[in-house]
Order: sequence, then structure tokens, then C-alpha cells
Amino acid sequence: MRPTILGRVFLTISTTGTPERPATDLGFLLHKHPDRAQAFSTAHGTAHVFYPEASAERCTAALLLEVDPVALVRRGRGKGRGGAPDAALAQYVNDRPYAASSLLSVAMSTVFKSALRGVCAALPERAAAPLPLRIEVPAVAARGGVELVRRLFAPLGWTSVEAEPIPLDEQFPGWGDSRYVRLALEGELRLADALRQLYVLLPVMDDAKHYWVATDEVDKLLRAGEGWLADHPEQKLITSRYLSRRWGLTRQAMERLELVRLAETDDLAVEDVDNAVDETTDTEERPVPLAEQRREAILAALRQSGAQRVLDLGCGQGQLVQALLKDVTFTEIVGVDVSVRALTVAGRRLRLDRLGERQASRVSLMQGSLTYTDKRIAGYDAAVLSEVIEHLDLPRLPALEYAVFGAARPRTVLVTTPNVEYNVRWESLPAGHTRHGDHRFEWTRAEFRDWALAVAGRHGYTVGFTPVGPDDPEVGPPTQMAVFEKAGPDGPDDPRGTAEGAAPHTHPTPHTSEKEATAA
Repeated sequence: MRPTILGRVFLTISTTGTPERPATDLGFLLHKHPDRAQAFSTAHGTAHVFYPEASAERCTAALLLEVDPVALVRRGRGKGRGGAPDAALAQYVNDRPYAASSLLSVAMSTVFKSALRGVCAALPERAAAPLPLRIEVPAVAARGGVELVRRLFAPLGWTSVEAEPIPLDEQFPGWGDSRYVRLALEGELRLADALRQLYVLLPVMDDAKHYWVATDEVDKLLRAGEGWLADHPEQKLITSRYLSRRWGLTRQAMERLELVRLAETDDLAVEDVDNAVDETTDTEERPVPLAEQRREAILAALRQSGAQRVLDLGCGQGQLVQALLKDVTFTEIVGVDVSVRALTVAGRRLRLDRLGERQASRVSLMQGSLTYTDKRIAGYDAAVLSEVIEHLDLPRLPALEYAVFGAARPRTVLVTTPNVEYNVRWESLPAGHTRHGDHRFEWTRAEFRDWALAVAGRHGYTVGFTPVGPDDPEVGPPTQMAVFEKAGPDGPDDPRGTAEGAAPHTHPTPHTSEKEATAA
């Protein structure tokens, strides 16, 4: 039997009162009796609620989370990255069981579920009114330091935000401060509001979550952020970090927050916001997502080219492969990506293990880098590079160009990439930022056109350009697509590489970045 090794995470909530409104009302609001210590089982350990002090004048509730780091790792299958012993050990020896993080947020949502919703049948007026509160957390991971903590909490109505850096070792002050702070908040707020803020901001300060962030996290964020997140000056940072920097989810959340803000500004009913997001009317159609418009444009171009055997290069999680599989025009579909993880997700999306024999014979997934020449991808009718090139460093583009246009040489090549000029039309995208954190560049229409024409000239292709999405008269479409068609049959007299300034046909330098060919 293994020994129990527990890490302890601590949170206290204090309030003051009078004989008419005793501080022990806190017990009613939290739905936890001050005279009893209670324990609650969570997915990663045991949460204890007890009251170090409970009188009419002052009451303090404490939440102590005992985390079992071994169980935490085993719940996550306990595999070190790459199987390295040091990596595996790092999963057991880290700060998660000892510092406030998403683990504490999840425990709060389990133990204080009714309090987070502001529900108290015994004292509804107390639940709806501000209380004098002091909340303390002895150790909080804060990537961004004291200044970030103050930027997060100061706009929320707290009269005092104390964030004291914790030294790496008090015996050796020269080592400096750690990335942890002691946090203390004071002010008059509704208890539910204070708990919701902590629920969101603890993992935001840590900039990490201990669980996979799925689409339902957007709804959780908007529920917990109701009444304060839509107008917070750090809204984008909070949203991005809470959703683990998943750009698609972040954009969705920010668009919904903008609707909430507009509803508050224009005195619209909440139902109007819900209808604007989730429903269609007889007079206004629901806008088609850009990703869907892009797939439809690609499918139309492939059908027009007459292609039957198609490569999706940088297939990511398999959305385009799935769309291709639904069209019997395409007799062979191959998804290629450098990320094994993305291919695993794509396999689940396509349900490869459940496909019938005929369907299974039409589709395959394989791992490969697009900056290597690869005989497996030679000889296909068409290849698609959808939102791929912008994930490569610019010096690596010639390697991809040669691998696709010089070596594989499909008859048709489709390349889509963001049009940076259109970014000014995204209200939620700050000036100077790219659409995705991994984009190494985003091109104007002129820059993309110059690159595509040069590639076509070097490798014996013609190229045309197609807008994808609404074609704005000033800034163009959100996505630009180049359609390359081979100018002549392959053979000794093929004109590839003969244009002035053509790159020599040498094997490209290997490049092993896991993100280089993963679509946004």
C-alpha cells in the first residue's frame, strides 16, 4: 500500500456583522453550518469546509483542498511526454497540489454550488445584498506577477487588493521572488459575485488548467462572468487564458460578450441577446461561419478541377477530410499532418474504426512534415493547404514550396490563408495582432499574390485567385485562396524550375516543429 502524499490548498472567506445582521449568516449563504466541519469528495482529492471563527461580530469560513498528486496524474493517465523519466516525474513533483489554481476553482464549484448561483432560500435578501468581505489565499500562481493580479481584481469593486510576492526561499533573499503571491481582497460585494470572480480568475492568474478545455467552457465562463466580464478592461486576456488560449473558443466567447455589452447599452432584453446568438428569424439568416465558407469554397474548386484523389496537407483535426468523405466524387482522400495528436483527434472525428469497408477504403491519415519531400504524396490529382502556410516561419516556406510543387506535383493545388487587411473588420481583434497565436505572418492580398505568382512561375503552374467570405470593397475578403493548375504534363521538357530566379532542386533542411503544418 503506497503512502498518502497530500498537497493542501487553502482559501478563507471572512465577513463582519452586527447583532441584527450576525456575521454567522455566512453559513446560510454558503449552505455550510458553522458548528460542523464537513468533507466533500472531489475528482482530485478531498475538500474540507470548517469555520476557524464564528460569532455575530466576525465569521470566517475556510476551504481546505487536500490534493492527491498521484491520483491527479493517474486520472490524466500519468504518461510523461515522450516517455522520459524526468517528464514523468515532473507530473508528480510540481505546484498544482500546493498553489491555488483551477483545482481550487473546481472544488469551489462543487462545494459552494448554490452560493455561486446566489441562491439562499433561508436569507434571500442577504444573498442579494453586498457583504463586507475579506478573502485570503496564501499561495496563488500568478504568471504576470503582482501587477497582473491588481489589473484583474481592482476594476471589480474591491477597495483593497493585496498581492504580496512570495520569495523563492526566505533563507536566501538573493534568489528573488517566485511566481506566487499571497492574495487578500477586501470590499463590499455580493458573495456570489466574489466567488464567481475567483472561480474564473484563479486559473487565469495561473494561465493553466488541469483538464481539457472543451466547448462547454464558453458557457461556464459567461455564466460566471455575468455582470462583470463584459466591461472588464482585461476581458481579452481573461477570456483567452480561461479558455487555455484556444482561439476559436476565445473568439466565440468575446463575440457573445460583445452582444451582452450591446444589450446592456441599448437596454435590450436578455432574450434578444440569446436570439441574436442562438436562433434565426424569418427576416435574417444566421451567418455562416468563415470556416464553413472556406470548406465550401475548397470543395467547389476541387469539383471544378475534376480531382478524384485528394490530399489535405496539414489536415489538423480532420474537418475538411470529413467534408470530402461525404462527397462520392472523391475516390481517395489522404489527410497528412505533422502532429500525431491532431491525427488522433481526426481519427475519432471520422470514426475510422466504425466505417464500412467501402468508406474505409477511400480515406487514410498519415503523419508527415510538409517541409520534407515525401514519395507517399506524389501523383495525386489535387492537394489542399488550408490555413497552413501562415504557421511556418517565412524562411521555411521555400522548403514547403519545393516539397509540394517541386516534388509531389499534384495537378491542382489550393492554398488558403488569412487576408491581413480584413483584420480591421474583426472588432474583437486588437490592432497589430494576428488571428491566431501561432501565426508567424499574415499577408496582404498583394503579398499573397506576389508569392503565388512566383511559385507558379518557378514550378510550371498557372494560378488564379478566389475570395472566400464577404468581399469587402475596401479591404477584400477575410480569406484569400489561390488555385494553382499544372501548365503541362510532367516529363523531361516540363518547364518547372526554369523561370528566372528559380530555387535549385535541393533537399530542404529538415524542420521538426510540431506546429508547422497544423491548420488553425
